[in-house]
Amino acid sequence: MTEELEQILSQLTEPDNAVIQQATAQLKQAFKDPAIIPALCAVMSGSQNPKIRQSAAVMLRLRVKKYWKKISPNDRESLKAVVLQAFMQEAEHTVQHSLSQLCAVMVKHETPDRWPALLQLLNQSTKSSNPHDRQVGLLLLNKVMESNPEPFKPHYCQLLQLFNTVLQDHNNPTALYYCILTLTAITAYTGSEEMNQMRSIIPSLIVALKHLIKADQGQASEAMEVFNELMESEVSIIVPHVTDMVRFCLEVGSDTALSDSLRVKALSCIAFLIKLKSKTVLKQKLLNPILQAIFPVLTAAPPPGEEDPEDEENDSGDGTDNDNPKHCAAQIIDTMALHMPPEKLFQQLTPLTQSCLASENPYQRKGGLMCLAVLAEGCADHIRTKMLSSVLQTVCRSLSDSDQVVRSAGLFALGQFSEHLQPEVSKYSAEVMPLLLGYLSSLNEAKVGHVTKAFYALENFMENLGADIEPYLPTLMDTMLSALNSTDNLKIKELAVSAIGAIANAAKELLVPYFPPVIESLKCFLTTTTEEMRSLQTQSLDTLSVLARTIGKDVFSPLAAECVQLGLNLTDTIDDPDLRRCTFSVENAYIDEKEDACDALGEIAFSTGAVFQPFLESSFQQVYEMRDFPHEDVRRAAFGAMGQFCRAQHKVWNENPNEANHQALLKLLDVVLPCFLETVRTEHERQVVMGVLETMNNVMKSCKEEVFKNPARLKEISCVIRDVLKKKTACQDGGDEADDEDQQAEYDAMLQEFAGEGIPLLASSVPADSFAPFLNDLLPLIMSKAKSTCTVADRSFSVGTIGEILQALVGVSGGRGVAGRLSNRLLPVLVAGVRDSDAEVRNNSVFGLGCLAQAAGPIVISETCSRDYPMMLSVFSNLLAKESDLRVIDNLCAALCRMILSNVDAVPLEQVVPALVTRLPLKEDLEENKTVFSCLAMLYTHSPALIVQLMKPIVGASSHVLGNKDVDKETQNTLAVLMKQFAQQHSADFQAAMTSLPGEQQAVLSAAIAAS
Repeated sequence: MTEELEQILSQLTEPDNAVIQQATAQLKQAFKDPAIIPALCAVMSGSQNPKIRQSAAVMLRLRVKKYWKKISPNDRESLKAVVLQAFMQEAEHTVQHSLSQLCAVMVKHETPDRWPALLQLLNQSTKSSNPHDRQVGLLLLNKVMESNPEPFKPHYCQLLQLFNTVLQDHNNPTALYYCILTLTAITAYTGSEEMNQMRSIIPSLIVALKHLIKADQGQASEAMEVFNELMESEVSIIVPHVTDMVRFCLEVGSDTALSDSLRVKALSCIAFLIKLKSKTVLKQKLLNPILQAIFPVLTAAPPPGEEDPEDEENDSGDGTDNDNPKHCAAQIIDTMALHMPPEKLFQQLTPLTQSCLASENPYQRKGGLMCLAVLAEGCADHIRTKMLSSVLQTVCRSLSDSDQVVRSAGLFALGQFSEHLQPEVSKYSAEVMPLLLGYLSSLNEAKVGHVTKAFYALENFMENLGADIEPYLPTLMDTMLSALNSTDNLKIKELAVSAIGAIANAAKELLVPYFPPVIESLKCFLTTTTEEMRSLQTQSLDTLSVLARTIGKDVFSPLAAECVQLGLNLTDTIDDPDLRRCTFSVENAYIDEKEDACDALGEIAFSTGAVFQPFLESSFQQVYEMRDFPHEDVRRAAFGAMGQFCRAQHKVWNENPNEANHQALLKLLDVVLPCFLETVRTEHERQVVMGVLETMNNVMKSCKEEVFKNPARLKEISCVIRDVLKKKTACQDGGDEADDEDQQAEYDAMLQEFAGEGIPLLASSVPADSFAPFLNDLLPLIMSKAKSTCTVADRSFSVGTIGEILQALVGVSGGRGVAGRLSNRLLPVLVAGVRDSDAEVRNNSVFGLGCLAQAAGPIVISETCSRDYPMMLSVFSNLLAKESDLRVIDNLCAALCRMILSNVDAVPLEQVVPALVTRLPLKEDLEENKTVFSCLAMLYTHSPALIVQLMKPIVGASSHVLGNKDVDKETQNTLAVLMKQFAQQHSADFQAAMTSLPGEQQAVLSAAIAAS
């Protein structure tokens, strides 16, 4: 059979289809003969033709993979012997490769201990004095270990000794290559007993990689994966050698003579290290050396006659060409911003950035702007509070730079600022919007790549403007509609459609006059079925869903059915995953589609309530399966959608409160919440954990006590919040280096803020006495962030959370008692906060004191009235005399009103009320009008003479509140009733107060009284 088989295999390599078909049929027949295994063995070791030997090895591998159990024990044993013999006598590398893969598959079925000859061969060949034998032995070892590392665990210590020796063999690069790949394969499986050995190998590993780079850059690039593997599975192995590893990676990353892929690999290792061990990098004083090395990479000019990938005209702006050293250098700074305390980073970074921005060389200026752009996300607070005006000026100036690469980088930076520096950046709309609109109008349509960047900046800036977009609407919509109607360029149409979505997010119902022409254009795009319209249609559906959400039911509802039909028609006629995403299926192929699909499903479920009910179960199943998806953005979106499904079901039950709907909600919560809690503890990506905490907070906000129907839930959620505040979860690089507690990366602080925001939500959802033991554990963790050495963001968060907890206790049973028992602990923290240098901290502290007075009410009064109330009043009156921040003044007025409402007899009204009334109307925190005017209405009943004396300023203030669309209806009604009582019971005083007002305000008051 051997000769016949060799004949068939040789026919398979003929260039004739008929011969190949015939040979394939014969081979199928031959495989039915039990003698096929010995025959393949004979061909594999005996044929003169290397191609045929290789084919036989491949056939055997496929056979073994599928049918090992069916091969007779004798054939198995002879196969084990033959394959090793063939391997040692083989001279052709490709055949050796196939033989080593065959061994690897066999080891999967036969543990190494049941194949002693393999271990013996590996031992002899890897230690042979012949360099070629060592190479071949290491190839075999690599394939066998990669396929099945675990069964070799007993031999790891021995293997590591071998690796240490092989890594010194600098003249045999192939041996180095296979040795490093094998080390990479076992790293994840090593235990504590191998740690010291692994650590001692690192210096030799770095030297070996240097030699491998000289011999073969492609292999070296692949071998450098070892660093990522070591960091990911056991970063403590690397820590003692961090400095050497960083220096080596910087050398490689900076060497322009090396290939881009190798430099990218080296720079990515540094970014990964910073992500995992930023504190070690700072401690070992590596921040400055890293920055000094990567700045020349970031600011390098491309070779003459070429452009950077992102500046090429065909760049689509989607960042697909990320594998270049310049991009990696920016990514390192981005990672630093996300994982290091901003103070430490800016101290080293600012001089480098400033000298770039002032340079004559356009690529230096571009590098400086790219640096500012990538800092915006991770250091948002630092930039917003300390330097926004100056960096924004720099970026705006760059838009009129003489060089287009600088203008492009400026647009990118502006887009990043708009996305991450809200709300402060929107306050500069008067400077930025005219600049962007002017820029857009002067663009050359042919340069689509550059137009894309201008739209990116405009879209991000507009999205958060809210009603402030109004003065620019005519120009904006004019620009967008003319792009939809006049240009033939589909990419520009797509950008305009996307921009209309952003405009709608800001303008909401202000967009109604422009709605008909927009809808006509979108309908026209959605009914065309040509191939090139595909991504424009996807964008049209996206924008349609934004319009559905923002423009108001009355305008959109008549079109809803037609729009869904348009989407579904597209899905039927065009089989495109992107379109299916937008018509809300989650089964698609690509990452951002999966992410968008989860977002869209959650959004639709929540905004349509009962209409979505029939799809809830199948949609939930699809989304639930994404919670383990490899890409973190998809995981985050899946958890977000799961939360939206819970809120949607709660809404359905609220609108239709039957038992079936209630049970469906509880069942959903019992699946989703344990999943959230587990993720917060075990997920390694900080962004995902932040997303889950935010979603869990939204679920608690919407579903309130239903979340806690399961008796274990209160404790579980409290414990998870505590773990995040103590930095005990998998995504927090905490624990081992607890120095410098007051300085941390902004995102680490934000993660803790998301956890802290859950505490007032817990407090408002369960009886206070059930929550009290958990609150006692959590409060010290919040209060510790109020210390004067903490950042402004931390101090503001601390006192703000305390205030919200107290506000929550006002509304729950037993809340007063708990607040009263806490007052002695909380008063000193809040009083210190009132004297803080930062207005937001003062504001939150004043709010907190007011809530404490309201929550603890008579208890504080009866037990500590003689001490605390006068002390709080003197704190407030001192502050009222010197405070200049309008929001703080508004909150002071509200806090005084809360004190009066909770115990009117403990407040010297004759002194307090006139001082309060002179500060009205409220200027910034209009929500507090509710507290202020309900207090004045109560005082009119309690001490009418005092209020009548102050009628003129009260009436004057009221004329600013009535008819103000930012003040809620209930407050306006309370106020209108009070004015009516004034008019009826004290008409002369009221008329005198009225006539002192401008005509317009008199009209507002008269209309409100008439309507009440």
